[in-house]
Amino acid sequence: MKTIINIKTDKAVKLGAKRAAEELGMPLGTIINAFLRQLGRDKEIAFSVPYKPTKYLERIIDEAEREWKAGKAAGPFATVADLRKSLES
Repeated sequence: MKTIINIKTDKAVKLGAKRAAEELGMPLGTIINAFLRQLGRDKEIAFSVPYKPTKYLERIIDEAEREWKAGKAAGPFATVADLRKSLES
């Protein structure tokens, strides 16, 4: 027998989930049911968050790459003492 669950969620969350489900070619209800089955079976919640750098982090990485290519990067160091010398200069 099927039953209905009513939940409250932010509109943007629902729309984002619906779009993602459509991109996967599945109805959102099917994905939610799969999650509920897994929760009931495993008694645990597993979240997977893909790594996506922020705009700020992307800028910092780009800047570090430019400095490295321009020869402004320090290292590699043979010893910790060499590293400390570089940091103190």
